[in-house]
Amino acid sequence: MSITSTVIPESHADILDQKVLAHVATIGPDGEPQNNPVWFDTQDGNIRFSQTTTRQKMRNLERDPRVALSIVDENNPYRYLEIRGTVERIDPDPDYAFINLMAKKYLGQDVYPYTQPGDERVVVVVRPEHTTQMG
Repeated sequence: MSITSTVIPESHADILDQKVLAHVATIGPDGEPQNNPVWFDTQDGNIRFSQTTTRQKMRNLERDPRVALSIVDENNPYRYLEIRGTVERIDPDPDYAFINLMAKKYLGQDVYPYTQPGDERVVVVVRPEHTTQMG
């Protein structure tokens, strides 16, 4: 799943292939930061993660599409990649194909076990624009 991008430094691109969480920061309605860990993958140079449409994070992204993601190397907590970018698009996930793909990656299960009745899931696609890294 390696990301090919001139924005992601080759020295830290391997972190994106690890089974680690990305902490995603968005901007809340009053300008305050909001941050949560998410499962993620990469495709076509973009970072993708799942959300339900009723979460505050979705309202934040609809109002302001700027995000920052922090991803720590699973083997070295002092090596990390921070990615700043913009939500390129939000794709519907009506059959839960993407969240099930993430359940396979992170849990080894074919079906995401935490779906609640009525959950409407989407795939948030982020275009990386700037990175910082350490380690």
